[in-house]
Amino acid sequence: MTMHQPADLLSGGQPSQRAESDSNYVSMELAGLGVPSVPDHDDEDDEEQDANTIGDSIMTADGIHDVQGFLCVCCVILIGDMSRGVMFPSMWPLVETLGGSQVTLGYSVAAFSFGRILVNPLFGAWSITYGYSKVLMFSCSILLLGTLVYTQVQNVGRPEFLIVAQTILGIGSGTLGVTRAFVADVTAKRQRTTYMARITAVQYAGFTMTPFFGALFNTLLGDSDYQYGIFRLNMFTAPAYFMTMIVAITLVVLSKFFQDRNRIVVKKDIGKKSTRRVAVDAVANSQTMIGMTVYDCCIMGCMLLNVSTKGSIASFETLGISIAESHFQMESAQAGAIVAACGTVGVGSLLSIGYLTEYMTDIQLITGGLVVMAMGIASLTSLEEGADNSPWRFTAAIFMIYAIGYPVGHTAVIGLFSKSK
Repeated sequence: MTMHQPADLLSGGQPSQRAESDSNYVSMELAGLGVPSVPDHDDEDDEEQDANTIGDSIMTADGIHDVQGFLCVCCVILIGDMSRGVMFPSMWPLVETLGGSQVTLGYSVAAFSFGRILVNPLFGAWSITYGYSKVLMFSCSILLLGTLVYTQVQNVGRPEFLIVAQTILGIGSGTLGVTRAFVADVTAKRQRTTYMARITAVQYAGFTMTPFFGALFNTLLGDSDYQYGIFRLNMFTAPAYFMTMIVAITLVVLSKFFQDRNRIVVKKDIGKKSTRRVAVDAVANSQTMIGMTVYDCCIMGCMLLNVSTKGSIASFETLGISIAESHFQMESAQAGAIVAACGTVGVGSLLSIGYLTEYMTDIQLITGGLVVMAMGIASLTSLEEGADNSPWRFTAAIFMIYAIGYPVGHTAVIGLFSKSK
C-alpha cells in the first residue's frame, strides 16, 4: 500500500497540520533530505488508488470502521493485563510463603512476558490464516486455564508451579500484536496514533489500575484462609478467581459480538507511483554508514526504544512491592494502591496523546517521556535499606514513571513504529 506520511518516517514523526485529506500534509521537511516537492494532485491520485484497492476506503475515512469490534478488542486487551495487575500486590507475599526469594519473583514476572513472546508471532500468523475471532477466542481460553492453574499454586506449594502458571497466563495474553493489527485495519492512518493511544490506555489501565482490586483482596482477607477440598479462598487465590470470572465473561462477549472478524489483507498497488512516492522510497532505501537502510534504522530504533521503556516498567513490576516494604516500611496493599493511583493518572496521560500530538512530534514525546522516567528511576538510586525513607519519595518516583514517563514515551514509540510500518 502506498504510504501517505513519509514525513513521519523520515523526520521522526513531525506532526502535520490536521486537514480533511492526506493531500494537505506538509512535506517541507523532505526538502532537507533531498526529496523534491511535488504538486498535491499526485497524493490525491494515490488516495484514489488506495481507496479503490481497499474498497471501503478505511485508510482515508475519518473515525473507526468497526466500533463494535473495537470495543470487543478493548475487552481482550484489558483482561490480558488485568491478569498481571490484579495479582501485583500479592505476588511478592505469595513468593515468600512458597519459600522463594526476589530472584524467584523475577523469574515469575519474566515467565509472563516469556509466554507472550513465545506466541505473539504464532498468533499473528494465525490471525491471517484463521481470522481474528478464532485466535482471540483461543487465546482467552488459554488465559482462563491460566487463572485456574494460578488458584492451585498455594496447594502445590512450589515456586516452580507459580512460574508455570505465569507462563500460561502470558500465553493467553499474547495477543497484543493481533489486537493492534485489528485497530490498524479499522482506523484511518492519520488517526492511528490516537487510537493506538486509546488501546494502550486500556492495556495500561489493566496493568496499573487493577492493583486496586488486589489491594482490596489483601485488606479484606488478610490472614484468612477458607478451604473446601482443592478450592481455597485467601488473599492469594481471590485475585485468580476474580480473573476467572472476568475472562469467562469476555469469552461470552466475543462469542456473541465478535464473530467472523477476519484480517483485511491489502494488496499493494502495482500502478504507477507518484513522483513524490518515488523520491521518498529512494531516501528510505538509501544506505547509512552502518550498512542498513534508513527504513531499517527507523524500525530497529523503534524496537530498541520499546525494549528500554518496557524493560524499565518490568523492573518495577518485579521489585516495586519489595522495595516499598524493605525501604519504605509500607504494606503491600498500600504500595499497590499507590501504583494503581499513579496508573490512573497515566491513563489520563494516554488519553491526552491525541491532543499532545497536535503540538509535539513523536520524537519530542518519546524524549520527554524517557527523561521523566529516568528522573523517577534516578530518585530511588540512593536509597539505604532500613533507613527512614519518606513514603513520599516512593510516591513521587512511581508518579513520574507510571503517570507520565512510561505512558507518554512508550505510546509515542508504538505510534511511530506503526507509522513506519
